[in-house]
Amino acid sequence: MHRMNVAAVAAIVTLGFLGGFAIPASAQSVTAYEGARLIVGDGRVIENATLVVEGARIAQVGPTADVRVPAGGTRVSLAGKTVMPMIVDTHTHLNTTREGLIRDLKQRAFFGVSGALSLGLDGFELLGMRNELIPGAARFFSAGKGITRIEPNRPTFQINSEAEARNAVQQNAAHRADIIKVWVDEREGKVEKVTPAQYAAIIDEAHNRGLRVTAHIFHMDDAKGLMRAGLDAFAHGVRDKDIDDETVSMFKARPYLTLTPNLPDRGVKKDWSWLRPGLPAAEFAKIEEANKDDPKAQAFYGIQARNLAKLNAAGVRMTLGTDGNRPWGPHEEMEDMVVAGMTPMQVIVAATRNSAGFVGMTDAGTLEAGMSADFIVLDANPLDNITNTRRISSVILRGAAVDRTQPVR
Repeated sequence: MHRMNVAAVAAIVTLGFLGGFAIPASAQSVTAYEGARLIVGDGRVIENATLVVEGARIAQVGPTADVRVPAGGTRVSLAGKTVMPMIVDTHTHLNTTREGLIRDLKQRAFFGVSGALSLGLDGFELLGMRNELIPGAARFFSAGKGITRIEPNRPTFQINSEAEARNAVQQNAAHRADIIKVWVDEREGKVEKVTPAQYAAIIDEAHNRGLRVTAHIFHMDDAKGLMRAGLDAFAHGVRDKDIDDETVSMFKARPYLTLTPNLPDRGVKKDWSWLRPGLPAAEFAKIEEANKDDPKAQAFYGIQARNLAKLNAAGVRMTLGTDGNRPWGPHEEMEDMVVAGMTPMQVIVAATRNSAGFVGMTDAGTLEAGMSADFIVLDANPLDNITNTRRISSVILRGAAVDRTQPVR
């Protein structure tokens, strides 16, 4: 067996790419990553683990003493490192051009994200890209065209009746959208809100066609109404007030229901130095310029953080979502979820196993035999400090090292 460290593997892949040649398949057919702490993604941890990759799949995983590494492959020492599954982001809004979308997906892979669900602003033109496995890029999922009331300049189905609501679902179903997205929010009085009868029609039509529905919400009363109508998921938590006991009880009575907390900015000045290597200088400068304390944002975060803590304590199923189009956003969100009261392990499970399951990545989210070889190699343990998910040594996506030598432009 050949022996090398993970940095050497990444360097070989990068040199092969820059030199215009592909590494022979035989040289990469079997690779054994040895000696790391391995976070499986389902709540388990394996110390001094060996992960054997054959092609794009995990062939074996377990304590090093229990794994038999096939002869003829490559051994990669990960002593002192931590390995976790790649992250899946269940709430994004990605570019709507092919070139821009590919850039978005490659940027996500750079930051250790293997899948992204774009929620409701996509149209239908690029949905065929969901079937593409682009080298070095995360997988793409889409809710197609979301559903709102009349709201100028938003690329959604804008409805005024139950019939129009059902038609919007039908058109999304015809284009095989992964999920239906509905906005139930008056946007601070700027638009009319989707009515209970309309969102009930959306949910009924979607369920009749084997589709789930996720909702953008703001108010607690709307959350209750949507739950009574059979909603499958929330794309945000309640944001107008601290939730009451009835809301908690309603969540507990619906174990199938998924919550993507999608926490807002905490409103505190942050150390963004970890982002510098992954962004063009101009983008990094903009982020630093906006980096300041904001008491109003702190109060807004506080409401949602308390609500998340209550629902987490009640055992509600969580996923991870970031909104917008920040490829590094999952690392911020994971910290925000821990600050709100979740444990690092709970957050990792939400961001990996739960999120992969939510978007339908049945071959991802945990590091087990037969799964896609999608994992992040970290220089420190995120169970000690969740911000260690940012200390990325390398990213392996579908068995191949992602080029992290320079920002994706």
